[in-house]
Amino acid sequence: MNISENSASTISLKEYGIEHDNVHYQLSPRKLHDITLEKAMGNEASSGALAINTGEFTGRSPMDRFIVKDGVTTDEVWWGDINIPFEPEKFDRLYDKVIAYLNDKELFVRDCYACADHNYRMDIRVINEYPWSNQFAYNMFIRPTLEELKHFEPEWTVINAPGFKADASVDGTRQHNFAILNFTRKIALIGGTGYTGEIKKGIFSALNFILPVQKNTLPMHCSANVGTNGDTAIFFGLSGTGKTTLSTDANRKLIGDDEHGWNNENAVFNFEGGCYAKVINLSEENEPEIFGAIKKGAILENVIMDEAGNVDFADTSITQNTRVSYPIYHIPNVQRPSIGKNPKNIFFLTADAFGVLPPISKLTPSQAAYHFISGYTAKVAGTEAGVVEPVPSFSACFGAPFMPLHPAKYAEMLSKKMTNAGVNVWLVNTGWTGGPYGVGTRMKLKYTRAMINAVLNGDLGLYSYDAYHIHSVFGVAQPRECPGVPTDVLSPRTTWNDDEAYYRTAFKLSNAFRENFKKFEAFASEEIRRGGPQRYAY
Repeated sequence: MNISENSASTISLKEYGIEHDNVHYQLSPRKLHDITLEKAMGNEASSGALAINTGEFTGRSPMDRFIVKDGVTTDEVWWGDINIPFEPEKFDRLYDKVIAYLNDKELFVRDCYACADHNYRMDIRVINEYPWSNQFAYNMFIRPTLEELKHFEPEWTVINAPGFKADASVDGTRQHNFAILNFTRKIALIGGTGYTGEIKKGIFSALNFILPVQKNTLPMHCSANVGTNGDTAIFFGLSGTGKTTLSTDANRKLIGDDEHGWNNENAVFNFEGGCYAKVINLSEENEPEIFGAIKKGAILENVIMDEAGNVDFADTSITQNTRVSYPIYHIPNVQRPSIGKNPKNIFFLTADAFGVLPPISKLTPSQAAYHFISGYTAKVAGTEAGVVEPVPSFSACFGAPFMPLHPAKYAEMLSKKMTNAGVNVWLVNTGWTGGPYGVGTRMKLKYTRAMINAVLNGDLGLYSYDAYHIHSVFGVAQPRECPGVPTDVLSPRTTWNDDEAYYRTAFKLSNAFRENFKKFEAFASEEIRRGGPQRYAY
């Protein structure tokens, strides 16, 4: 375990405009834990983990994420509601205001890096206002050795000032919080929000631009693990679809749970040095590895505890987006280094709240490209204000908020890599069965695991007319049998016991797919367009 900790060290930040020396450099996670408790900024859970509240923001704020539009980005970035342009001059002025604010603050600095493959390594300096934010950086980025720190030269800098609030009318932001990427100055500037996910997603977004444009490497919002035979599996999915849960398997080594690159040397590598898992309804029985990782050094976010420090993981009174971050070595079965070979199987995870997609289905290459560009999951009642019934949610490439380039660029790269590697692609519904949300039930985790294990063991690898049924609305191939899964579970229509209601809902979702894909049609080939549902209405 390579851990660099020096509780007595400091560092000059004058090159950033910070003149004072009240700066703590490379503190150990234990020291940062203790400082957080001393400052009454958190509490210790009975497990030993640090529990903090991120304040006003308990999740990312996509409408307050900006990219500086300049000579580096103007002709490359896919500008719009996801990648919102920010003027260089306004960035410089806002940067100066943030630095002036930090000149009065005790600061915590960490040097770390992203990308386990050293050929793609990005050296990062993180400057934090809060000690627990710096502990999050320790957990989530890769930790240099003491020897590596001797010659460390940061390429990118994250400046994180949760207590600073912008003046939108003056600073050019939408409101008082912001997360801005500047590719010329190589700075991620974050203010007005204590949500730690903005820190890691800022660097992930930067890599999503740099790797394809400069290094012809595909960045992916996915988890990955590897079997005893060296077979790599990749799991794409949006938040809440099971990306972390399903890749954390006692029988396979975890490569990483969220962000990876797929290079031209036939390898998949983790960007991070830790995991950032949702803990809503977490239990030791269903997710023992993640449950066991919540110990000293882990950080719980926005959970409810009793006076003894016991966490109620079912309590969502603060947010449904309760989280834990921990260094990857808290998981006992991990791949070292965090690199795997070309994947054999890729899983697209979706939590279909309409309950109409098969629990698992095999995709053709054109279907794989279509579903990758679509990036479907669903919002359920209560997840956002005004959501009272299932709502389709599409996020291109299963990570649109972090993708600076046009989705077609990533889809093209993925398609080529899948073809060259001969990968099997599977669509897995971890959402509802037997009816939509509110009527049906959530797919049992043990069934989803059994289906994925059947794929990885080769039990579902071969296609034949007798072994698969072609879904009449979505055209995907759903298996008729799977070890460990009741046959009726494999057919979503059968679980409904009401054919008319099922098909009415299925066509409602297929229409949503087609409507969403209209904005991509000009960039997609006829073959890819044929990968989607082919009929409009019931």
